[in-house]
Amino acid sequence: MESPTQVPAVELRISISETDPLIWRQLVLPENATVAELHAAIQCAFDWKNAHLYAVAGHDQAGKKRIITRVAEDDDAPEGAEEASGVELRELFDSGKPGKSSLEYDYDFGDNWTHEIEVVGPTLIQESTITCTGGAMRGPLEDSGGVYGYANIVRAVGDTKHPEHDDMVGWLEWVTSERADRFDPTAFDLEAVNDELNRLAQRLWPSEVTGDEMEFVLGPVLWFLEEAHPDGLPLTSAGYLKPIIVKRAMTELEWNEAWHGSSSTENHVAPVRIVREQLQEWKLLRKNKDRLVLTPAGRKLVNKPAMVWDYIADRLASPDHVGLDVVTRLKLHWELSGSRPPWNLRAQVIQLALNERGLQLTNGAEIPIEVARELERDVYRAFLCLRLWGSEKWGIDERELSDAGLKFLLDVQRRLGDD
Repeated sequence: MESPTQVPAVELRISISETDPLIWRQLVLPENATVAELHAAIQCAFDWKNAHLYAVAGHDQAGKKRIITRVAEDDDAPEGAEEASGVELRELFDSGKPGKSSLEYDYDFGDNWTHEIEVVGPTLIQESTITCTGGAMRGPLEDSGGVYGYANIVRAVGDTKHPEHDDMVGWLEWVTSERADRFDPTAFDLEAVNDELNRLAQRLWPSEVTGDEMEFVLGPVLWFLEEAHPDGLPLTSAGYLKPIIVKRAMTELEWNEAWHGSSSTENHVAPVRIVREQLQEWKLLRKNKDRLVLTPAGRKLVNKPAMVWDYIADRLASPDHVGLDVVTRLKLHWELSGSRPPWNLRAQVIQLALNERGLQLTNGAEIPIEVARELERDVYRAFLCLRLWGSEKWGIDERELSDAGLKFLLDVQRRLGDD
């Protein structure tokens, strides 16, 4: 087995100005990483939510004044601003000259969080990785009013006699979905930060998907296609798969442990029913009299995992209507960023996104919460038919994406044009 490739890197200490105690992180990134990738790493390391504009501004190592931002997303970008994805760190920082840089990273031009950048020195790092070597304090909360607003929130939450205590506790619990008595502004978990940076690096620089990864992600789909080839699967008079097929699916797909029902009737066994219905929705299977048979598209894909991967990724990236498109993009963002809203708020977030998009019912009314829930359920059911979360067991249960699942959803996102 080959040793991981080591590449030149720069170690940077990044501190949020005027915070007391100082909030800081020490990051190691490849020298050829871009400012856009540095931005993503800072967002991840401080647990920012990438909800606002940013810029890196100051003078580079040659003394040239630079303003670097996401030009495409900032209509008001200053004249001469450079696109962040086109500027590499080695242009800005001389890793051989440790010390405070004149470049600063500014995030959220309303709250105005200024991050000072200090060059620690040169080092080596495994190719396509980012590492945090140290830090202190929890990252601030979004939209908390900047350094002094956040400091006031921390004081108010920690002091039951503070006049704003109740209001600040309510606000904090709303935006963080945490109980206020568990909020610790001094907390810093290096291992957790590096776990998130590892996931970020996989999103920024995904490796090629392997055959084994394809077969794992597509396992349930491949099973149904192979079982239905060449003569189809028998159905009951009510149009469900026969119990013997249901039992075999549950056993061979290793779903019995996670699904506690004892019935072998398909309409009572959600995993089998949902996958079968979704494959019909994807036009890979169809009912023909008393059998479930392959469609022409399904027949072309039997025993061809790479083609199945492309087919399903294309289907997910081509929703039937605008509402599904909005929800698919949202769900992809939540999974890939690891920032799902609390389960009880997801339908509200989706409803807001649909209405902000200008979608309406046929009578001109705004999209109600029930429609948002139905659209979320449709996308959720499609994701459930794939092994995205690192286990063969049925269901998500809030687990993190596996490496293979990450690659698949990144592929879908790329096809949607959101990368």
